[in-house]
Amino acid sequence: MLYVHVGLNVTNLEESMEFYTKIFGKQPVKVKEGYAKFLLEQPGLNFTLNKSDKVVGNQVGHFGFQLASSEDVIKHKERLEREGFFARDEMDTTCCYAVQDKFWVTDPNGNEWEFFYTKADTDNHSNKGPNSETVTCCIN
Repeated sequence: MLYVHVGLNVTNLEESMEFYTKIFGKQPVKVKEGYAKFLLEQPGLNFTLNKSDKVVGNQVGHFGFQLASSEDVIKHKERLEREGFFARDEMDTTCCYAVQDKFWVTDPNGNEWEFFYTKADTDNHSNKGPNSETVTCCIN
């Protein structure tokens, strides 16, 4: 099995463990002082939380899960809303040269997670705003 590994610095380990337990729908497989590890088969992900005294800014643009259908997007959105999350919708939007249905949630340290389904490719990078200005996508 090939796992993608993401090691994330967090300021409050317990709060972050609670957030990611809900996001992944799984408990961490290892919890030590200042450390928690989630190991997910689907998707193949080795995801660790590392306590840090200070986390400044978001060192990445965002994280995300590519889903198999728009129905899956809605299913995960409803699941996370039942867990108490606020989900920001972007349905039928153009972003990164694709038409997508998606929503976003934010972890306790400000890292954004995108749950998305790509409906079609497009030659446009993003939607146009009301005054024909380009709306920035995937950089939140």
